[in-house]
Amino acid sequence: MKELEALLNQRWVLKAEDKELYYRIRDAIGEVRKFASDKLGCQVMENALMVKMEKIPVIPENFMGILDFTSREEYAFLCILLMFLEEKDAGEQFILSQLTEYLAANMPGETVDWTVYTSRRRLIKVLRYAVSQGILAITDGTDDLFMDDAAGEVLYENTGVSRYFMRNFSKDITEYVRPEDFLESDWFAMDEDRGIARRHRVYKRLMFAPGMYRAQGAEEDFEYLKYYGRRLADDLEQNFDCHVHIHKGSAYLMTGEDCHMGVVFPGNNVLSDILLLCLAEIRQRVERQEWHIGKDEVCIVDTVAFEQMLREIRRANGNGFTKNYREMTDGEYVQTVMDTLELWMFIKRNEGEHLVEIYPAAGKLAGAYPDDFAGGTEDEHE
Repeated sequence: MKELEALLNQRWVLKAEDKELYYRIRDAIGEVRKFASDKLGCQVMENALMVKMEKIPVIPENFMGILDFTSREEYAFLCILLMFLEEKDAGEQFILSQLTEYLAANMPGETVDWTVYTSRRRLIKVLRYAVSQGILAITDGTDDLFMDDAAGEVLYENTGVSRYFMRNFSKDITEYVRPEDFLESDWFAMDEDRGIARRHRVYKRLMFAPGMYRAQGAEEDFEYLKYYGRRLADDLEQNFDCHVHIHKGSAYLMTGEDCHMGVVFPGNNVLSDILLLCLAEIRQRVERQEWHIGKDEVCIVDTVAFEQMLREIRRANGNGFTKNYREMTDGEYVQTVMDTLELWMFIKRNEGEHLVEIYPAAGKLAGAYPDDFAGGTEDEHE
């Protein structure tokens, strides 16, 4: 079901950017909508501009955010940009200074000084993201002009799809008082114990995240896998090039080469290689009983010990790394690797107790350089 895969793999499919795929999905919309509604509980929207599946997760994870953004201000800029575009027609043009004036007037709780380079850089990051998503198009000029000088101008065009960027809510969100209210709103209209809600949760958890863990979410979700896991696996394996692995405390959707439902691990890059080396070392330490797995299949180790392991891996295998990973400071290298391990749900840091929780997915994959590989760092070989 390639049309469904395309919607799972992208925020939306825009007619202006891929007319052939847009019409293929429109032709298969009945089948796509049936699977999305019955299995995932997801709404599929279609109109003359785009087709989109609303992919609302059961458990929010770090990787589900906008990874290009590194500050709260950038998210605020994006929200205000969407407000600004609400007042624009599709195809309407505007210059950057119109937007900066609107942002300065509507930024909550603080003033924005566009003479400060950091503010300009953050706004440009948001605008480049909006262009990459098809929300805006650059008609004239370059955003580097504004990056260098607050007086720099760029001419943008509103594509009209911005009004479909945010999800639709069944209730007035001004009544919400906690972040959890946004998640619970999906289930306000139905009993949590009903099979349909549980089925939606399980399919979403398997398809929207690298792993599904018993220690997270509702215990009833693993009860569903206990009784209906084989039926679920057959369903997914018939529709996609994938295999479903179900264990006592975890479950995974392992995609094949012909399946394109999102970013996959491992990727064809050195950072993926480093992570595979880390996963192999974790497995070895568990097998040697240096690190112990709990009843929930989670291994908990001291943060200092985990970071020491990462440094040892670089010393032993550094010649296989690219120059930037070899020359990173210890702190930067450790931070980068741990951030990425957590992004893929192999680990979770408990910073308050200085512990690292190693999830069962860490035991699913491993990597090693060939036996004749001359490992170590350049310094050790000199």
